[in-house]
Amino acid sequence: MSDTDASAGTPTVSVTGAGGYVGSCVVNVIREHHPEWEIRAFDNFYRGEIHRIGDIDVEFLDVRRRDRLESALDGSDVVLHLAAASDVDSCRDDEEFALETNVHGTTNVAWFCKRTGAGLAFPFSMAVLGDPEEFPITVDASRRPMNWYGETKLVGERTIESLAADAFPAHLFLKANVYGEHTVNDRGISRGMVLEFFVRRAFADEPISVYEPGTQARNFVHVRDVADAYRRSAERLVDRCDAGRTGVSKYEIASDEEWTVMELAELVQRTVADEVGREPDIEVVENPRGDETLVTDFDVDISAARRELGWQPDRSIRASVERLVRRRAEG
Repeated sequence: MSDTDASAGTPTVSVTGAGGYVGSCVVNVIREHHPEWEIRAFDNFYRGEIHRIGDIDVEFLDVRRRDRLESALDGSDVVLHLAAASDVDSCRDDEEFALETNVHGTTNVAWFCKRTGAGLAFPFSMAVLGDPEEFPITVDASRRPMNWYGETKLVGERTIESLAADAFPAHLFLKANVYGEHTVNDRGISRGMVLEFFVRRAFADEPISVYEPGTQARNFVHVRDVADAYRRSAERLVDRCDAGRTGVSKYEIASDEEWTVMELAELVQRTVADEVGREPDIEVVENPRGDETLVTDFDVDISAARRELGWQPDRSIRASVERLVRRRAEG
């Protein structure tokens, strides 16, 4: 479906986790491309702080409460399920909340879609892979989570696979690390990822701290590129619902760039030196995380998303670092 040929009638698209970093960007991007759609935005405000996105109010919804969830989502043609306990540390600190949110909450959303036939999009995260052994990484890679966050997202993936068969269409996204800033109501929204941490250290005249060994690679994808993937997913899920299609399709959402942590630190170091005339130090420190991958390669095959969704990542790490540093330098 293109930007101009919306499905017959007006699709209703619901976004859980809409008050957060990624969810709010998704709502904005869909509204930009489809002002005629009915967009519903929900969050439990556990971490999400955004209560209004343009003309759309973000309503309170706890996905763990199945009765309230089904009432809130009633009439949805597509659900973009982004609500989650969404990082390794928070899942480790409160395992029960992570279980209830990432497993029970996702099951509740998938059950709603099974009952109604609504399309579903869901990110299951690179954390399900553990230490990848084959490259480039694809959705067919072996699943060996190294932490509770990855375990809960894997259960979500498997649950949706089971419930979607012969019942509703679903897109599952193996998503890389999300970075970058976007704007909601003229307010810059970002998340304290490694790039922001490095720039903040540099401008505080503190060494840029790199967890050892520093050669661990990561793939980063900009939040606006991720939001565009969800927008394209919603368009195609509307079409699949109209055509009576069911079952799961999986896509890799990542960039063409892979960086080691040390390379990122050196990029920040050089950019700060170029922009403000002083070169921050880099120090390698003990790694407190025993449950993260240390692979030195993180190439991801995104050809399926290009081919089937028409999606292409457009933003680069280098340009994002330059913007971050210049903004800091300007005060």
